[in-house]
Amino acid sequence: MFVALTLVASLLTPVPKLTVPGAEHVEVAVLADLTTAGTVASGHTDPADWAGLHSAATVNPTGVPGTQIDGYFPDTSTGNATHGWNHDSQFVIRLPKTWNGGLVVSGTPGNREQYANDYTISDWVLSKGYAFAATDKGNVGVDFHLDGRRPGDAIAEWNDRLTQLTVAAKAVVKRHYGRSAKRTFAAGISNGGYLVRWQLENRGRLYDGGIDWEGTLWRVKGDDLLNFLPQALKAYPDEQGVRAAGFAAGSEFLWPFHRDYYWELTQELYQKELDPAYTGAPADYDYDARRPYAAMAKIGLTGRITKPLITLHGTLDTLLPITRDSDVYAKMVGPHRPFRYHRIEGGNHLDSLVDVYPDRLKPILPAFRNAFGELERWVSP
Repeated sequence: MFVALTLVASLLTPVPKLTVPGAEHVEVAVLADLTTAGTVASGHTDPADWAGLHSAATVNPTGVPGTQIDGYFPDTSTGNATHGWNHDSQFVIRLPKTWNGGLVVSGTPGNREQYANDYTISDWVLSKGYAFAATDKGNVGVDFHLDGRRPGDAIAEWNDRLTQLTVAAKAVVKRHYGRSAKRTFAAGISNGGYLVRWQLENRGRLYDGGIDWEGTLWRVKGDDLLNFLPQALKAYPDEQGVRAAGFAAGSEFLWPFHRDYYWELTQELYQKELDPAYTGAPADYDYDARRPYAAMAKIGLTGRITKPLITLHGTLDTLLPITRDSDVYAKMVGPHRPFRYHRIEGGNHLDSLVDVYPDRLKPILPAFRNAFGELERWVSP
């Protein structure tokens, strides 16, 4: 379906000769609407990729014409079946007809595919005139940890793939519009937020700033999910024990859902990636005793950001509790680096749960949009 629709678009509208540096395969289509209002119908997105990330009450902008490029970079892993390509390192680049001179680059949350940020990030920034690019991070799905030769390689690839896409997207923008982007932002949710942190620490020259929406905290020593999730699993349903693991008082109503669907699965997947030799129960995992430091050193954060960063985190996050994640990262960054931190009262890791508990939870997406404007003003000359 995707190929057929692309060919139809090509017949109706001349497709520009666009290439993506380093890409193994690309398909280019000129579309009447690059937002999800148009791309769902045309087959240029996949709603399954962004399911559960936003509240049903979210209202998005529509009607942004332009050019979309889909493709993939060379890779040996085959977990991403989008378009029938069975090839990882897939990406999407969107180039609005009316361009404001900016570029937003993103990696996906969780282990989702490249369209995961379409509803939460792409629609909004496209409506403001930004070009947008996203990567699947080089490995997808619950078997992502099988990619790479050594522990930590799969997550380390996420950082490499976002760097690769940023460099390529900048070149595409320059060729398409005839001038370089005047500003480039990184933005992401959860694992995508982690990527923003890492990029601004290690590849800051590529960006003018970033927004980290409840990014995952990885560090060699100290708080990370391999510390607090086993603690919560072992303590549950004892309220005092789960709170001791960092989960907020007042979030108890969210614990059963997260215990059943997120805590154990998340702990197990990342333990397999970073410490595959461990064969015990997830609740019994002891990071400080196991010391998978070599693997963690490949992906660990330091807080040494070099460009403006805004971090958002909900106080009722029940997957990555704020006191064990962004509160810690804010201290790592310290008071002397370009950093702003917004704690969202009543925010949870998943905005979709606002639909279930509208009187108890607050969506973070509106705060993200406000923060995006804040970042624009912050970095404006």
